[in-house]
Amino acid sequence: MKKKDWLWVFLPLIFSWGIDRVTKLWATTLTTHAFYGPVGFILHHNHGAILGIFSDLPSVLRIVSLSTGGAFLLFLFGILQFLLPTKSLALRAGLSFLIGGIIGNVTDRIVWSYVVDFIVVGSPQYFSPAFNFADAIQWVGYSLIVVAFLKEGKSLWPIENLRKSYWINPKFQLKYCFTLMLCGMGLTLILGTYSYTYLRVALNETQGIGGIQTAAFLGPFVMTFTIVSLTFCVVLFVVGLILSHRTVGPLYAFERFMNDYIDGKPAHLKLRTGDEFKELENLAKKLKKLNVANPKSSRSKSG
Repeated sequence: MKKKDWLWVFLPLIFSWGIDRVTKLWATTLTTHAFYGPVGFILHHNHGAILGIFSDLPSVLRIVSLSTGGAFLLFLFGILQFLLPTKSLALRAGLSFLIGGIIGNVTDRIVWSYVVDFIVVGSPQYFSPAFNFADAIQWVGYSLIVVAFLKEGKSLWPIENLRKSYWINPKFQLKYCFTLMLCGMGLTLILGTYSYTYLRVALNETQGIGGIQTAAFLGPFVMTFTIVSLTFCVVLFVVGLILSHRTVGPLYAFERFMNDYIDGKPAHLKLRTGDEFKELENLAKKLKKLNVANPKSSRSKSG
């Protein structure tokens, strides 16, 4: 991935979010129904997820959970963009359109506590549930992702690019994974303590809510935060496994190359896409050229 490639990856995200904000700000000025052929504009406040799902949940649980879920998906988006082994601009742009639409609706929940829907399809008498530009652009993202998998499925994760096992040096990799996971657990513990304490004090002092009512508000928060935190830690463990695999794998492959080289056997080193220490391939080529140029000297050294 070159710098200009990353520009094409993140432009769809910025475009999706920006257009969604502009159209929703315009939609808040709607006072009447307006239809232009099969497309109509009707202002609707959606307190749930897409098409009103989860709208019957308590407001605290609904708003905080859906907003946090959107932020977590943004985190996963960044991780996926970093870990994808190939360029695949169609897949990367599809993910950007998808997350751009999600973040557009998350912004609504943070700013307004509900999502602004205003687009319907049908007639003034019979029309579909209301949706918005963010919902529509997400389907563009889904389509690009499907197209990418259909056209580039084999090149995304080629079989020849896979090692037999992700656990090459279990002791080191487990240490790496648990270190990364413990850092995540520490971060979530700090944020959880701060958030819980802040909410509890705010409810008691500003709203005069205490006892059973406070527990009713904080219970869903604790449950949601615990689920998100555990999922976050699991994701960090998986990320640690992949990153450590990309570090240990090249070293293990180079060790096997050196053993074959010293023993006088045919030696070849080919690292996988995304591996670290790519310079080891050049070093291996130099050693093989040296062996060809000075076969007697190389055999005497190996002996």
